[in-house]
Amino acid sequence: MSSPATETAPDARLAFGDVLSDDGTRLRVWTNDPDGTLPGPTVVLCNGLGTSPWTWPALLEPDCGVRVVSWNHRGTGGSARPRDPQRVGIDDFVDDALSVMDHFGVERAVLAGWSMGVNTMFELATLHPERVAGLFAVAGVPGGTFGTMLAPFHLPQAVAHTLTVNASRALKYGGRALTPVARRLPVGRRSIAVLGHTGFMFPMPDQELAAKAVREFLQTPVDWYFHLALRTAEHPRVRLSRITVPVTLVAGRWDVLSGSRAMATAADRLADASYVELQGSHFVQMERPGEVHDLLLELLARVG
Repeated sequence: MSSPATETAPDARLAFGDVLSDDGTRLRVWTNDPDGTLPGPTVVLCNGLGTSPWTWPALLEPDCGVRVVSWNHRGTGGSARPRDPQRVGIDDFVDDALSVMDHFGVERAVLAGWSMGVNTMFELATLHPERVAGLFAVAGVPGGTFGTMLAPFHLPQAVAHTLTVNASRALKYGGRALTPVARRLPVGRRSIAVLGHTGFMFPMPDQELAAKAVREFLQTPVDWYFHLALRTAEHPRVRLSRITVPVTLVAGRWDVLSGSRAMATAADRLADASYVELQGSHFVQMERPGEVHDLLLELLARVG
């Protein structure tokens, strides 16, 4: 079910609307094709947890050649929280993705995913292979994500999982105090320039858009965000033998949130996969938007 109309965003490159998922949760959906005239195939974007369209600068260009449909996660970016707060796991996100596809009339498409969205799209591909024509994974692994974090520090997966889960629990329970501070942080071009030299992020060509993405992200209550993260951390590894469609995996070499080695290993286990490692961080599609977009177009050509 959906709202009868789609509203144009302040940025004319986007349009937003509302859709009801299967359990009645209202989702904020969006597309980069406000007037329905964008040429090219449709890609369903399973975005990073709690992130917005502004994290994909290449998809906001009018000549990107791709129609994108996507949504904001439960309790973020204008989407409602579910009545049952536990219904925020990867299985629930799969249901949300299917509701979005049905709303936009997409029977089968290439799925793109970033970060935790990679978990969602791989799970969808195993549960509903008839809806998936290909998979484009950016800085994410098909399950067991928390065990691959902190990869540049060469920690054992069990240690990395324990550290990151415990940190997420601490931030969940202390999040209410942190939320007002996070929302008031002055995020602009200078902040993004500083972050681009920390190693967590690398320099970005469009600092204004990156700042907008960070400001939008910081509007999500910290406790709710880490509640989502902990639920998604329960998602086990996907059985890759069930994936038969073409797959492209794009890793950032210095990604501290989704290890590139784990992505390369996943590519080796897939029937029809290519793996590309770029000099970048977890935000590689913001740091190297043109290169990542070219790889997406190459996958669409492979799918045909």
